[in-house]
Amino acid sequence: MTSLDNLITRFKNKEVDAFEKLYEMYSDSIYGVIMNIVRNEEMATELLQDSFLKAWNNAETYNSKKGRFFTWMLNIARNSAIDKTRSKAFKQSRKNLDSSLFVDIIPDHENLDNKTDAIGIKNYVKALGETCKQLIELLYFKGFTHKEAAEELGNPIGTIKTRNRNCIKQLRDMVL
Repeated sequence: MTSLDNLITRFKNKEVDAFEKLYEMYSDSIYGVIMNIVRNEEMATELLQDSFLKAWNNAETYNSKKGRFFTWMLNIARNSAIDKTRSKAFKQSRKNLDSSLFVDIIPDHENLDNKTDAIGIKNYVKALGETCKQLIELLYFKGFTHKEAAEELGNPIGTIKTRNRNCIKQLRDMVL
C-alpha cells in the first residue's frame, strides 16, 4: 500500500491529520479550478472549504477502482462551483457588479489561473489527440459544463460525454 493509499484510508477513517495532509496537498489545485469557474476569491475559498467537508462527510463513497482520489475531490469541487454559478443568488450578485471586472472573461474562458495545473496534468493532456485536448481544456481547465462544451464544439451533448469518458480513460491509462 502506497503512502497516498494509506493517507486516503486514514481520511476515510476520519483521521484529522489525514484530512489536513490531503488538504495541504490538493487545496491549491482545487482552489484554482473553483476560482476559474466562480471568479470570486471569497466564494472560491468558501466552496473549497465546502468541497473538503463534503468529501470528509462522504469519504466512504470514494472507490479507488473508479478513479484517483484527486479526481474525485476535483469533481466534488467543480460540481459545487458549477451549482453555485447556476444559483439565483449568484446570478443576482453578478447583476450589481461593475462590468469592468468582466472585460477579460465575457468573450471566453481563456484566463486560467496557474494553480489549475499545479499537479502537472497539462503535460499528460498534451500527449492526447487534438479532440481530447480540446475537450479536457474546456471541461476541466476552463470550467465549461458539458452543455457549454457541446455548443462550443458543435457536437451533441451525448457525444461530448462519451468523448470525455474516453479521454479520461486515456489519461488514467497514461498516469497510472
